[in-house]
Amino acid sequence: MPATWLDVIPVWAFLPATAFLVIVMIELGYRLGKYRRNISPDEKEAPVGAMSAAAIGLLAFFLAMTFGFVGGRFDERRLAMLDEVNAIGTCALRSETLPPQIHGEVMRLLREYVKSRIEGMSPETVMAAIRRGEELHKDLWAQAMKAVESDRSTVTALFVSSLNEVIDLHTKRVTLALRSRLPGVVWNALVTATVLSMGILGYLEGLSRSTRSPAIVAVALLFATVISMIVDLDRPGEGHLRLGPQLMIDLSRQLESDGSTP
Repeated sequence: MPATWLDVIPVWAFLPATAFLVIVMIELGYRLGKYRRNISPDEKEAPVGAMSAAAIGLLAFFLAMTFGFVGGRFDERRLAMLDEVNAIGTCALRSETLPPQIHGEVMRLLREYVKSRIEGMSPETVMAAIRRGEELHKDLWAQAMKAVESDRSTVTALFVSSLNEVIDLHTKRVTLALRSRLPGVVWNALVTATVLSMGILGYLEGLSRSTRSPAIVAVALLFATVISMIVDLDRPGEGHLRLGPQLMIDLSRQLESDGSTP
């Protein structure tokens, strides 16, 4: 899994940490603006106000773009799971055309594969489940080769094709879950944009001879909530916005009950 320096922070800590960072930057900007007002009374508020509006607008655009990216990845992971469930079900159905001994072994391996997928939906077990899944791919492919040796008909070819799709979807799922996260440079840019924008906002408040407003807390919570949701969506298996195992659980029950129905 590609790691960034922010990965050491748990998902639940981002909301209070980001809110605290925003409040601190606004306070620092306020004090700097108040200091500049005393030593340079000729500095006008209007240009700083325009710069503050531009910075906040740019930050809002950056947040929207980033949220759209991670939200799209979340939908892709959801659809990949649905495709994988359908592919495994199809593979199980087509295995009925194989010789009984091979069919029985294929069904046993598919049940174990689905079980490993369910167990691998937590951060602690995901890597072990991926390795186990790759081992099961080899065992399933060995059974497919036995089927090909005994019967090179179109029916066997259809089973091999469905098994190949299961393996391909495994690679796609792993890529989406572990290797398609926001790059570290994007996180660095987002943190920098947040820090500078909030600093400019506080600077304008100090320069305009305004007292500190309680609305700062609402602003801090607003930005912290959006950034926390981005982090949550970017970390599959962590936080609250995660894909549940229900589809795989239903498939496992169906494979256990009749060994064929997807």
